Amino acid sequence: MRGRTLLEEQNAHQPEPRKRGNSSPRVMPAVLGVAFLMATLFTAWTPAGLFSGNLSEKLTIILTAQPESNPTISASYPQLHIGIVSGHWGYDSGAVCLDGNGEVTLTEADLNLRIATLVQQKLNQGGFQVDLLQEFDPRLDGYNAVALVSIHNDSCAYVDENATGFKLSAAMDTRDVNRATRLTGCLRDRYGRTTKLPFHPGSITSDMREYHAFTEISDTTIAAIIEAGFMNLDRELLTQHPEVIAEGIVQGIECFVNNESVDPTPVPTYSP
Repeated sequence: MRGRTLLEEQNAHQPEPRKRGNSSPRVMPAVLGVAFLMATLFTAWTPAGLFSGNLSEKLTIILTAQPESNPTISASYPQLHIGIVSGHWGYDSGAVCLDGNGEVTLTEADLNLRIATLVQQKLNQGGFQVDLLQEFDPRLDGYNAVALVSIHNDSCAYVDENATGFKLSAAMDTRDVNRATRLTGCLRDRYGRTTKLPFHPGSITSDMREYHAFTEISDTTIAAIIEAGFMNLDRELLTQHPEVIAEGIVQGIECFVNNESVDPTPVPTYSP
């Protein structure tokens, strides 16, 4: 025999309503309800509104539930986890920039961490739960999140005047290749628009396509790696305006999470 629900318990303690011998007063609530509805409708419209339009149309509008305006903008993401890997953090220096005397002036690891920390802060402010991860963070083993983005930068060495821009690669071992492609599409579109840096597909390496974290995380986690710029020609933007770099990455992640539209772009081809 089942126990009584909380609602049944509350009802059991309510006093029995008194019974009336005459049922005619029950008509009054219905009459009052109709009168109240009509009064509300006539109060809602101005005199001009009454005679300039279809009355039944206005009645339909008032009685129909209206959707919330901009539900995506007002919503936060308290249940959504995002992983941000700060490239080389906790492992090595990554690429190193030297001055004329051979002194270190900038390391990729420091630059990556500065950008990754800003990305974490911006996403936290947007309501996401964000894990800031080291290069070989033990938490990467089986890591489960809506998305994971690893942030890196390219060499300090001068190559040529074309060595400027950013690169992207997605984890293709995921269960959902389409969503992985969508994450890189969102990052490419939003990051490019925000930073004004060109996409540089010609220098995407096997180290990016076969990034170690791609095989460590859960296959349900959609992941990508970005090299945000070249530490030679793009150095001023990377070091003097890291908030712009971070904003581009954040907008790319939000585009992916919110399923926002992305301009179609050609898929880069890789030479063997």
